[in-house]
Amino acid sequence: MSLKNKTIFITGASRGIGLAIAKRAAADGANVAIAAKTTEPHPKLPGTIYTAAEEIEEAGGKALALVCDIRFEDQVQAAVDKTVETFGGIDICINNASAISPTPTLGTEMKRYDLMNEVNTRGTFLTSKICIPHLQKSDGGHILNLAPPLDMDAKWFAPHVAYTIAKMGMSLCTLGMSKELAGDAIAVNSLWPLTAIDTAAVRNVLGGDSVSKGSRTVAIMADAAYEILTRPSTECTGNFFIDEVLLRDAGVTDFDQYAVAPGEELFRDFFVPDDVVDSLPTKTLTMY
Repeated sequence: MSLKNKTIFITGASRGIGLAIAKRAAADGANVAIAAKTTEPHPKLPGTIYTAAEEIEEAGGKALALVCDIRFEDQVQAAVDKTVETFGGIDICINNASAISPTPTLGTEMKRYDLMNEVNTRGTFLTSKICIPHLQKSDGGHILNLAPPLDMDAKWFAPHVAYTIAKMGMSLCTLGMSKELAGDAIAVNSLWPLTAIDTAAVRNVLGGDSVSKGSRTVAIMADAAYEILTRPSTECTGNFFIDEVLLRDAGVTDFDQYAVAPGEELFRDFFVPDDVVDSLPTKTLTMY
């Protein structure tokens, strides 16, 4: 299966994992609508919706840059409407936008709590809700949430309960909507990395160059997302995929290709269950 001529609506894809997924789809000739806020370059966050659109078109796809803050229903509705007007429909909704503040309870300002929940949980629910009527008209629609497995171990909550609630809320959307939308042949899945991924968020929030060297590139998430999105929607739904597990099952054996610094020890990402880690040959260091 190819993503040629498929239309993808993706949030927060002006850089990082979202942009990598978009470019991987564009290589097939997909149409990609980028719904994000960044219109001007930021010194610590390179890339805008316009530079992302250029990269997507250079990769072989068609791009639509949409200024959109997913906290606001009218903006999401307008962005979806413009996508449908431009490309004729929506086949895939990718909820990639996310806010992070891995702080303990007393160190979390309520405006940060609200931001994380408005972007992560509410934004995923809202974007999915507005895309669903168009996905119902697609020949096998997909919703993909960049969200972790539902592991209720207290160790994932105690250090940063507000952030965990917001991310697990995205995962609950996967759990509920996959069952709700099964009759519409719409697949709803989550994807999460085994290791830290070298993005601006990792460098700026989680430890800078030292963590970056123990990370993988965004390419592993792009390849994993592509694997999910090219599967029949009726045969692949309700899953909480871990990138390496998914790619190993798909036949990938060379994971050195994804290393930022081959030979460096890799840091395990948040929220990866211990039994998943124990089942893999890849050894990781914990960041928590």
